[in-house]
Amino acid sequence: MARRTASVRFILATLVIDALGFGLVVPIVPELVLHLSGLTASGASIWVGALLTGFAVMQFACAPLLGALSDRFGRRPVLLLSLTGICVNYLLLAWAPSLVWLFIGRLIAGATAANASTATAYIADVTPPKLRSSRFGLIGAMFGIGFILGPALGGVLGAYGLRLPFMIATALAGCNVLYGLFVLPESLPVERRRKINWGHANPLGSLRVVTADGNLWRLAVSWGCMWFALGALQTTFVLANQLRFGWDTRHNGLALALAGLGSAVVQGLLVHRIVPRLGERRSALIGSALAFCAYLLIAFAPFGWVVLLGIMVQSAGAISNPAVQGIVSAAVPADRQGETQGALSSVQGLTAIVSPIVAGWVFSHFTGPAAPILLPGAPFVASALAYGVSIWAVAGVRPPPALARAEAAATLVARPEEAGGT
Repeated sequence: MARRTASVRFILATLVIDALGFGLVVPIVPELVLHLSGLTASGASIWVGALLTGFAVMQFACAPLLGALSDRFGRRPVLLLSLTGICVNYLLLAWAPSLVWLFIGRLIAGATAANASTATAYIADVTPPKLRSSRFGLIGAMFGIGFILGPALGGVLGAYGLRLPFMIATALAGCNVLYGLFVLPESLPVERRRKINWGHANPLGSLRVVTADGNLWRLAVSWGCMWFALGALQTTFVLANQLRFGWDTRHNGLALALAGLGSAVVQGLLVHRIVPRLGERRSALIGSALAFCAYLLIAFAPFGWVVLLGIMVQSAGAISNPAVQGIVSAAVPADRQGETQGALSSVQGLTAIVSPIVAGWVFSHFTGPAAPILLPGAPFVASALAYGVSIWAVAGVRPPPALARAEAAATLVARPEEAGGT
């Protein structure tokens, strides 16, 4: 039991480092591009966009492959290999002499960041089904912590040198590799491993894993809508608030830190209390409805404090993510957890490619000189609509028998009078 607890801690630490590295890049890479290229901000923005796109494309391409490899050879070797790749990425970012090497580093980062699917499958392996949603909530909390600490750490350390944050990140990732070598046991027994289905181990082929089943297809749609909404927020949040309220970097940074903190608190502390009582399907619906309202608040906020209120409501809606993952996990057998989680990561990666393009176009269309109406919050209306689609998708899911019984039990716990209670 102690060894299993230590292995879960390792997985959570891995996810924190993943998110921390992504957050480190946000404030540092644009300055590093300017430094290496000598370009103006306008010219450098093309390279920054290419770096973000390259990261997202590689994550989309590699997530199902890593998931399938973990189903075939076990979770441990895949996790350790990907963590080693993360170290290489940070070293390249720390020492890159040119933009080409910087781009190679971001491609490696995208490929290795796809280890989230394997980490999620590991959690599913070592966690009883009734506890998986709460553990998946911890995964979200770890990402939240990383997204809070990453930009702050990058900004502070970057003041002493643009390369210093990546050196620190290299050391953290290296320590995690050593920790895993000594602590991390294999979670997937040999008898539960399966041969690689190469048709499912590519990003488009892996989508067939979720499109072949009506329930999984709907859940994949819901999952993609959630990440589409978040991608739109990350792309245009700063620009919209600058235009509407004159917020500077400090204001936007604090607001984004509040978003990360709220998500970490909800998914780390509240999910394991809320989801068992409401049931996973009901939790997903309620969380999506809260997020729908939150994005409308942010979109039409007349004052800055309304944006902060929207962020708090959006954080409460974060219960939908682990709830959907819990339904997906309950719908597939043990030997397909890695493959299925990899398919979800592919959906997530695909939306990471598409959502910045869509959000940027919508923002430009509703803030440019030819805008039909001036609405800087228009991308967040698109995010709200995405959550409306998520509600529709989850509402049509037919839970598997085990999950249906669990939801019925949760209903009786919430309303004991239906079971003859007083």
